[in-house]
Amino acid sequence: MKLLALASALLALALPASAQDLPTVRLATLEIGTVNWELATITENGFDEANGFNLDITSYADNDATRIAVEGGEADVAVADWIWVARQRAAGKDYVFVPYSTAVGSLLVPGDSTAESLADLRGGKIGIAGGPLDKSWLILRAYAQKEYGFDLAAETEQVYGAPPLIFKSGLGGDYEGVVNFWHFLAKMKAAGMKELVSVETAGEALGLNTDTPLLGYYFKESFLEENPGIAQALFDASRDAKELLASSDEAWEAIRPQMNANDDAQFQQLKTDFLSGVPERGPVDIEAAGKMLSLMAELGGEELVGEASSVPDGLFADVK
Repeated sequence: MKLLALASALLALALPASAQDLPTVRLATLEIGTVNWELATITENGFDEANGFNLDITSYADNDATRIAVEGGEADVAVADWIWVARQRAAGKDYVFVPYSTAVGSLLVPGDSTAESLADLRGGKIGIAGGPLDKSWLILRAYAQKEYGFDLAAETEQVYGAPPLIFKSGLGGDYEGVVNFWHFLAKMKAAGMKELVSVETAGEALGLNTDTPLLGYYFKESFLEENPGIAQALFDASRDAKELLASSDEAWEAIRPQMNANDDAQFQQLKTDFLSGVPERGPVDIEAAGKMLSLMAELGGEELVGEASSVPDGLFADVK
C-alpha cells in the first residue's frame, strides 16, 4: 500500500500542468479587440498552463463593459492604456498595469496627397477616431506646435467618429488626413493611403521614450496579492505568444479568421504593424512614463488624467 501511495504521488507530480489545480484568471476582452489575436495564441498553444494558470476569456461588446466586469468582480483582468489605469489608481482604485503593446497610431493622407508635413494640412479636414482627447491626436498637436509653430486643431477642421466610420470615410477621400486606431490604419495603408507622420516620430521629437508600452493588462492589486506571481505569469504567457507570432507563419494562419483581413495585403500589413508594437522585455521606465503623463496632463488636462498629476506608486507591475 505504501508503494502504491508513493507511485500515485509521483504520478501526480509528473502530470502536465493542465491536469493539476491551477489558478484561473478571468479576462474580460472587447469582442473585436486585436488583443484577442494574442489571447487565442496563448490558449491554443497552452502558454497559460505552461506558465501556471488557466486563462478564462469572456468577450464584451464595448470597453466600458470590460471595465465594469473588473470593477464588479466578474473578471480579474482587462485591457486598457496605462494613462487611464493611472487615472483610476490616482482616484483610489487599486489597479496595477502589466505591459502588452507599444502600438500607437499615425496620421495618414490619401495616396495622391502632395502633403509633406503636418504644416501642409492647414485649412484641411482631418478625420479622428474617438474624440479631441485621443492621445495620438494630442501628441500630433504638440508636435505640430513644436516643429512648425502652429496649432493643428485651430488651423484644420476636425471630424470625430467611431473608428469604422473614420476608416470608411477616410478611404472614400473625405479627409486630407486621418488619425485612427493602429489596425484600421494598417488596413488603410494596405489600400494605398500613406503615412505622413507617425505618433512614434512625433513622440521622439517631443522627447518622449516611445518604447514605453501604452497598452496593457490591468488587475486589482488585491487579486495579485491573493495570487502571488500571477502578473509575471500572464506577462510571460504574453511574451511566449508574441515570440511564436514573430517566428511562425502557421501561428498567424491560425488566427487569421479573427483578423478580419479582406485580402492578403491587409493581412500582411496587420502582421507587420502588430509585431512592430511588441515592447522590449523588462520593467517600465518610470521616469519616461512620468514625462508622457505630464504631457498628457498639459494637453488634455484633468478631463484626461484626472488626479494623476504624477505616476502613482505601484502603478506598474514588477514584471521582467
